[in-house]
Amino acid sequence: MFSKFAAIVLAVFGVAAMSQAADRAVLVIHGGAGVIKREMDPATQKAIRAALTKALEQGYAQLMAGKPALDAVTAAIVVLEDDPHFNAGKGAVFNHDGKNELDASIMDGATLSAGGVANVHHVKNPILLARAVMEHSPHVLMFGDGAEEFAKTRDITLVDPKYFWTQKRWQELQDALKKDAAGQHADAEKEGHFGTVGAVALDKDGHLAAGTSTGGMTDKRFGRVGDSPIIGAGTYANAGCAVSGTGWGEFYLRAVAAHEICMRVSEMHQPLQQAAEYVINTQIPKLGGDGGAIVLGADGEFATPFNTEGMFRGWVDKSGKIHVAIFPGE
Repeated sequence: MFSKFAAIVLAVFGVAAMSQAADRAVLVIHGGAGVIKREMDPATQKAIRAALTKALEQGYAQLMAGKPALDAVTAAIVVLEDDPHFNAGKGAVFNHDGKNELDASIMDGATLSAGGVANVHHVKNPILLARAVMEHSPHVLMFGDGAEEFAKTRDITLVDPKYFWTQKRWQELQDALKKDAAGQHADAEKEGHFGTVGAVALDKDGHLAAGTSTGGMTDKRFGRVGDSPIIGAGTYANAGCAVSGTGWGEFYLRAVAAHEICMRVSEMHQPLQQAAEYVINTQIPKLGGDGGAIVLGADGEFATPFNTEGMFRGWVDKSGKIHVAIFPGE
């Protein structure tokens, strides 16, 4: 009799726990701002929307399994890093010398633990290495060859740089080099800073996490590093707010954009939408930059502000429904 009663109780509480997860869990992702409408033919749009959907499905499955927000963020970003349509991992852009330089970071809002990597060339999924830095080292940021040596100690998959080569990114570099030769470097730089992928998640325990991964800027030189691997600039999470940015990294660095949004939410108690809009659509443009971000609060409210022609983005809301969008108004 007791065993039967216990089984009924466990079943009821199990259903309740799943219901709680479905009620509270939220996942928001982006695949980069700076979308150019003329390049968005129907086939490309379809492929990008499918990739965003897959990333949301993979990440949300972690949340529904009761896994922490960090697992959802990691799973979603790995999908985007493996898809050549995005400027991260497989689809990373080329620097001035025809090489790929990859950056990523991740942060746990519950503990303020964080990890980042910059300027790696052989790491298939930089977000996994960033998480390893956070969880298996006393450091927050590792760079270049040293980061890759650490990757070997954690069995992180390394690949030949040829893995990252795509015709589209190679042609983008050739176009940028032509502008360099014609004295139009500023124009090439302005057009070449978009891309980046990211995710923010809220798990059933009410914990937040954020992550960002990028190939950086087309035609970049001198070991340039943008905001994506820098905690507080391109990525930030605390108990009340999680942010992943995408845009012209120099300006996100100067504004400490991700941290600024979260401080406005957590310390100044501004409405999340207002805080996100101010930093992305007022503060950064005032400095001369542009881009977008995804922002998620501990109550499940989120915002996806951007000031470009479009931003690849998607979310799974509290009801478990998947949404994907590219242009304003979607």
